[in-house]
Amino acid sequence: MAATTPRVSAVIFDLDGTLLDTERATRDVLNEFLAAYGKVPDKEKEERRLGQMYRESTTGIIADYGLPLTVEEYAVAIYPLYLKRWQKAKPLPGVERLVKHLHRNGVPLALASNSVRRNIDHKLLKLKDWKDCFSVILGGDQVPRGKPSPDIFLEAAKGLGVNPSSCLVIEDSLIGVQGARASGAKVVAVPSLQSQRQHYSIADSILYSLLDFHPELWGLPPFEDRCFTNRTIILECPDRPCNFKESSYGDCTYEYVPDQISGIFFGWAKPEAGGVSRSVISIGWDFSLRTVERVMITTEEPLKLQLVGYIRKLQSTENISQALAITDEDQAIARDALDLPVQGFKTR
Repeated sequence: MAATTPRVSAVIFDLDGTLLDTERATRDVLNEFLAAYGKVPDKEKEERRLGQMYRESTTGIIADYGLPLTVEEYAVAIYPLYLKRWQKAKPLPGVERLVKHLHRNGVPLALASNSVRRNIDHKLLKLKDWKDCFSVILGGDQVPRGKPSPDIFLEAAKGLGVNPSSCLVIEDSLIGVQGARASGAKVVAVPSLQSQRQHYSIADSILYSLLDFHPELWGLPPFEDRCFTNRTIILECPDRPCNFKESSYGDCTYEYVPDQISGIFFGWAKPEAGGVSRSVISIGWDFSLRTVERVMITTEEPLKLQLVGYIRKLQSTENISQALAITDEDQAIARDALDLPVQGFKTR
């Protein structure tokens, strides 16, 4: 990001895939629904639908899979499945810390989502008290055109009482980034699909997660803490050898952990031999392969793992092994941060 980046006075967040991990929590809904019609989701088509307006997405699904349903019939049939899964969605890493920090420092905040407002209200129940940090909340059904049109961002800026050019938009989807750019706002992209990362070059900055967001680079108040050490569980692996094919994130079990988990973390490891020990974990993505793959290195071989803090992002290098290297300083930070009695380690 250029050193001449203008100061911003307000921040607009997307919801799904940016604040909440709803897209991952609901990833099996379409599989379950289509199975009743003898259909299987097409991965490439569904990735292209990421961030679309509900009606556009629904119309496409009905056409692509030849479903004998109208848009209204489809909505009525699938809604209960989504409603149940939304309750399992968790805030993504770094989100709560950032939102509360900005609100505490008087930065106007808005939420702008292509979801219809009714669905937004259901999802916001997962944000508990900090949903009140947003003075403006807009759904795609409250503006003439949804993303990639800039309408929702222009309306959000108007509601905040600021010029769109004074806003910073944080988005995970490409169509959201396109809409934000068209509005004249600055854009930070946090792609929810790392395999699509190369398509986000129009954003002013591209991050792996909001743990890497530095407010001061945008003229916003800096964080008071050095690293993310509030002991909130970021990731927990279940009672089996820890890998990324079957991991749990908070209380929800997903096929994969969020794509936004990347960097050097610390936490507690529960080895097969028993006991609990400190651990430093590096997690990243190998883009050198034909298929983008996640890679992890730990200082322990855990049966169960809890990541409770974030130290830093990976060093920029083409060699993934070097990027994942855990330094003595990383070890020292983790040791100091975890030099407390072990509390609340789940043993389910």
